[in-house]
Amino acid sequence: MTVDNKGEPNRIPRSLARAAALPRSSGLALDWEAFDWRGWLKRNLACEIEQRRLFPWLAVCFGLGIILFFRAERPALWAPLGAFAVLTAAAVWLRHNLLMLSVCVGLAAVFAGFSAGVIRTRSIAAPVLTRTVIAPISGFIEAVEDREEGKRILLRVSSLQGVSEAERPLIVRASIRNGDHLSAGQFIAGTVRLLPPPQPAWPGGYNFARDAYYRGIGAVGSFTGAVRQLEPPSAPDWSLWLAARVDEARNTLTQRIAVSIGGAAGGVGAALVTGKRGLISERTNDVLRAAGIYHIVSISGLHMVLAAGTFFWLVRASLALSPNLALRWPVKKIAAVTAIAGATAYCVFSGSDVATERSLIMTLVMFGAALVDRPALSIRNLSIAALIVLAREPEALLGPSFQMSFGAVAAMMTLVPLMQWRRAEVGSAMLIDKVLSWAGRSAFGLVTTTLVASLATAPFAAYHFQSLNSYGLIGNALALPLVSLVVMPAAVLGVLAYPFGLDAPIWNVMGIAVAKVLDISAWVGSFSGSTVVVPALGVGALVLLSVGLLVLTIPASHLRWFALVPAGAGLAFAATQHRYDIYVDRDGAGAAIRNGLRELTLVGKPSDFVVEQWLRADGDGRSSDDASLRQAARCDRLGCVVETGAQRATAFVQEFSAFEDDCRRAAIIITRLDAPSNCGAPVVLDRKALAERGATAIRLTPESAEVQSVKKGREVLPWTAVAKASLPPAQERPRSARPVPEQDLPEDEISTGELD
Repeated sequence: MTVDNKGEPNRIPRSLARAAALPRSSGLALDWEAFDWRGWLKRNLACEIEQRRLFPWLAVCFGLGIILFFRAERPALWAPLGAFAVLTAAAVWLRHNLLMLSVCVGLAAVFAGFSAGVIRTRSIAAPVLTRTVIAPISGFIEAVEDREEGKRILLRVSSLQGVSEAERPLIVRASIRNGDHLSAGQFIAGTVRLLPPPQPAWPGGYNFARDAYYRGIGAVGSFTGAVRQLEPPSAPDWSLWLAARVDEARNTLTQRIAVSIGGAAGGVGAALVTGKRGLISERTNDVLRAAGIYHIVSISGLHMVLAAGTFFWLVRASLALSPNLALRWPVKKIAAVTAIAGATAYCVFSGSDVATERSLIMTLVMFGAALVDRPALSIRNLSIAALIVLAREPEALLGPSFQMSFGAVAAMMTLVPLMQWRRAEVGSAMLIDKVLSWAGRSAFGLVTTTLVASLATAPFAAYHFQSLNSYGLIGNALALPLVSLVVMPAAVLGVLAYPFGLDAPIWNVMGIAVAKVLDISAWVGSFSGSTVVVPALGVGALVLLSVGLLVLTIPASHLRWFALVPAGAGLAFAATQHRYDIYVDRDGAGAAIRNGLRELTLVGKPSDFVVEQWLRADGDGRSSDDASLRQAARCDRLGCVVETGAQRATAFVQEFSAFEDDCRRAAIIITRLDAPSNCGAPVVLDRKALAERGATAIRLTPESAEVQSVKKGREVLPWTAVAKASLPPAQERPRSARPVPEQDLPEDEISTGELD
């Protein structure tokens, strides 16, 4: 304390006095508290606990248990349930120790997810066809979908000649060329060619067989002749009756919308309302994919939110017109209940597809939070929705729909608020200023949300679809306002007006907006490089990038900076991944082999669908009918040979007489025949081996061949006598070296594994 010139005490802060007394520093002082990593960690963990951010990790642990289940081989149920019970009891016992409580609860969630996988798999267990069958069949039609060529039906099987009841699938999916007279609920009979649901075309590829199993489909195929409608031997049960009535109503409305709008826009508009995508041509699908907005035709989170939001806004705005109701009634909660009912009806009417049900659960959780006066959009609510979805359908975790939808929403919840356009408040502003400000904020918000969602979903798109849309940001920024402001509100109003027969003008308005969306898609898709085909992302890279996304979005503190570590490692893995050098069809019908120019060369006659899967996995943008795919193969009537470099060659054998030569000179033998037991090639994939392995892919190194199969996993085989596996020059070969595009193999008709 000092005294001024008037004798009054003058209190000077101690810190200021000390600063005046001590010499000035150089300005390079270090904050030593920043190096107290333990204190820093404790402060951030305290922030996580205060913000209640430990709960979302339960969903992560639950998902980890599901992944472990799908890696297990025939697990028992008592083991995970017992571990869950023990850990739950331990959590109760150690509830006063936060660290031990968190560890026990997290491990309990892991075993809960494992148990959910076991229970779900056992509860839907049904026979799956194991061989090709051509036989008479009869059953009830559960659903009918229009296609470009004919129809495709789900048939609940009553009888299948030549197949025992224990082996007979409960539901089959079959296509019919002339099925205009068919509708859901009919009992039909005919001759069908059925095949087992196809396994992945390559290890890590799309597993249609797994998806079909969890959807109850035990076989796929097509009818080979006329289909007759018969009197059912018994009345259908209530579930089949309800499914048939809903499907019939969906088909009727689909035709109504498509006819009212007409053209390509009619098929897209109908799909947006009823979920029936069969009327959309493949050309239109390609246009939407190239612009990065194909997601609008699959009823999922966007459609559910827009539909529920339309119901919510209509009810709330209508009630707000009355001051008495607005002041006395809980208008917001009434609107939320209406939105819940409307979203549920929309889900049922659109077919209750798996992705639609997941979106409905997310929507119900959000509006449920509004009913109990909690924030609707929060990571905690998203975690609750994820837990409910995974408990009902554990297999959803492995699919792109769950990964992309939840990843995008989590990223937008976390990052978009940090990127919001904050405008200084002004006391008064003209109307034009307010309109321009609103338009600017809306446009900026749309761009930021699209950018964040695109970045968050890019790893999953690269892993599942091997493609990235370079201009998806532009396509979504231009098309989504039309979808949000015109198409979906018109869809809701059209459905409400449909029973009164006053819906046609509304569909016309919606059709104009959909046509504009298609025009935008065609314009964006015409840009050079609009779709970039990338090599399939490895599992390791996907896991690391997913962990990075979780660490970025769940924590509320500076702990989210740790996301840079797994994300950086994932990007490094993605940039340095080693692609497969050989792809082999599951039954040896054909193969794709990397030649000396490091490009894939096609031999045999695999289906176009399988070839497209191989090319995409390799990051090859060529189509299955590209002539360059067969130029590097040296073929004759006995088979083909492709030089793979490093004095090695791969032989594709079609005739038994070629084994004597190729087994001595080739490093790898691929054939759908039975190779002789004394074949000296280091790697032999013949009929018997492929039956055990399924589709197979091989990575080649100078010392070994890494063989990865769908059924038997990974195996590393060392090369023996690599020099002896080389082939003599083409002119010394006793067989013709001329390229022959056509091979003497029957066409594989498995093309039913297309992505739905």
